[in-house]
Amino acid sequence: METTKPAISSTLDAAVQFVKGIGPRRAEMLAAHGIRSVRDLVEYLPFRYEDRTRFRPIRSLKDGEWVLVRGEVCGVGDFSSRRRDFSILELLVRDADGTIRVKFFNQPYLRRLYHVGVKLIAYGQVKRDQYAKGALVLVNPECEILEEDESDASLHSGRIVPIYRRLGDLRTRTLRRIIHSLVSSLPAEIPDAVPAALCRQLRLMSRSSALRQIHFPETRGSSRELDLLNQGISPAHKRLIFEELFQLQVGIGMVRRNRVRVEKDRRFQLGENVRTAIKRILPFHPTEAQKRVLRDIAEDICSPHPMSRLLQGDVGSGKTIVAAQAAVIAVENGSQVAIMAPTEILAEQHYFYFRRLLAPVGYRIDLLKGSLPAKGKRQVQQRIAEGETRIAIGTHALVQEDVAFRNLSLVIIDEQHRFGVVQRSILREKGNHPDMLVMTATPIPRSLALTLYGDLDVSVIDELPPGRTPVETVWYQDRERRRVYDAIRQTVRAGHQVYVVYPLVEESEKSDLRAATEMAALMQNEVFPEMRVGLLHGRMKSAEKEETMASFAAGAIQVLISTTVIEVGVDVANATLMVIEHAERFGLAQLHQLRGRVGRSSARSKCILVADVGNNPEARRRIGIMCETNDGFQIAEVDLELRGPGEMIGTRQSGIPAFKYANIVRDRKALEVARVEAERFLEKLRARPDEDARRIALHIREQWKNHFGLAMTG
Repeated sequence: METTKPAISSTLDAAVQFVKGIGPRRAEMLAAHGIRSVRDLVEYLPFRYEDRTRFRPIRSLKDGEWVLVRGEVCGVGDFSSRRRDFSILELLVRDADGTIRVKFFNQPYLRRLYHVGVKLIAYGQVKRDQYAKGALVLVNPECEILEEDESDASLHSGRIVPIYRRLGDLRTRTLRRIIHSLVSSLPAEIPDAVPAALCRQLRLMSRSSALRQIHFPETRGSSRELDLLNQGISPAHKRLIFEELFQLQVGIGMVRRNRVRVEKDRRFQLGENVRTAIKRILPFHPTEAQKRVLRDIAEDICSPHPMSRLLQGDVGSGKTIVAAQAAVIAVENGSQVAIMAPTEILAEQHYFYFRRLLAPVGYRIDLLKGSLPAKGKRQVQQRIAEGETRIAIGTHALVQEDVAFRNLSLVIIDEQHRFGVVQRSILREKGNHPDMLVMTATPIPRSLALTLYGDLDVSVIDELPPGRTPVETVWYQDRERRRVYDAIRQTVRAGHQVYVVYPLVEESEKSDLRAATEMAALMQNEVFPEMRVGLLHGRMKSAEKEETMASFAAGAIQVLISTTVIEVGVDVANATLMVIEHAERFGLAQLHQLRGRVGRSSARSKCILVADVGNNPEARRRIGIMCETNDGFQIAEVDLELRGPGEMIGTRQSGIPAFKYANIVRDRKALEVARVEAERFLEKLRARPDEDARRIALHIREQWKNHFGLAMTG
């Protein structure tokens, strides 16, 4: 049948070791870089393109220019510096018109490659050599040695040439030759993951043409074409970008449809016992936004299908109290709840908060984390397995194989951006299709949300509790420290409390950052001897941290010196001043989270950013946007633009797909189009699929996990 055929050609499916020039040893080396098939190698893109139709004569070079030159080594010299671990290799390179020095710093292994008579191509910036009376020099340029065999010279010069990052002992020239052989043998048409009609509608070139053009572009050599290639937005790039985003959105849509088809084996009721328990724990009257979101969650929990919902809200909007009410619904219906946080510190904060909040209803709550002693861990695991623990709070330890639940029906994941769909799936397997609520206090721009959370229904708490006032944010430089101390004194004299946050716990020889422990002692003994100063950091024992936070919440501590352990989950309404030291070292999202610890009452609150940004324009922009706005979504957009998705939300563990072509910051419009077209495709697949649609669906199912690192599960 058509649907049983492989979704790609057998040529692309072939193991890479059978490609001419690779073999078993190099195949093993390539596997370490994630390249196992011909397809993987063909989809290993150049990271840069050079216009080798325009070599510059050495005689014409000028200081400051970025140039491409071709010449022959006519002299080699080794130089040592006063430092034992530092060396200089100098080449004298000539062409028909002149000579130039080429210097490599601290790369002694290059001495084996370069000798008199070697021909090379060098790309770099021309500079004045301060050690050679102002002669021109190329320092650490990108170089490619030209081999004696020039039978394939047309691949390496006289055209727009792809430059690949080295893979083991496969240098860019060798990779160029191997990949050229592969893409040249591709058939004119290969099975496509984008419907043919959609390709025509969007005027996308064929996949086969795109792969050939992306490696060996046939251009007129204009600077505009070269710029598009180097920006990754040439027509060939755009074709593969759309395919990648389309596959992602179709895959996410399949996950959503699979979830809807699953039925739970339980039926929860919102009886009087649930309403009574919720009334007993609520410390305040919920906002309309909180009530609206809780209705969404309650309907999902009581529905026949498992819930998969994202709860999004800015700092201080009250997401945790909504999650606690959801937990009450599950427990009062006889089930267990798991709450997973990305760090032990955040898990501990949730443990203390839930234990305090739910004390009136008397549920057994346990904390499971990796640093627990073996005996304590076994005892917690036993209580979870026997059902004695009604709410289990922990880190990744909750998804370990030796953790078993008796009756898990609700999973709550906090700071979801630090987990992936895979972790969600593993935790889901601990129960029988449990409901899933994932939360984030980090505002996620729409383009990123479509990627990370496309398989989830979304609820947003877009209203702060009544009586809150926006936090004023100001920026002081280190030399203005007296103003910072005056602000702390004024705040404490007014009867309020202060956070002072530092990036480190203790002084380090490698860092000039002020450390929390050192500054806590200084502030207590010298700066504010009349005040009660406390210290909180992640290395303290849980009991110490809980005692310190309880003292601060009770007002016994007036100034709390802390590391970023107070970033999330700390709520002390009387704290009205946040001082963040070395604010230039923090990311925007973290600064916004820390600022959210104040402004939790009707009293005017302030955040002081102490930062010396120097000549760092990015740090200056981060500090500037914090002073301009309290809008978390606006801050998140700037953060995404500055750092990109990977840096903004962490490592590959974050669940962001490992894109080969797309950039969700740059390609936001393409992502939106892909989402709309994916919905149309899925509707066609459901209603009246043809052979092409079934083949594409099979291909996406096969590639989903390998390509995106995600599982085709809810």
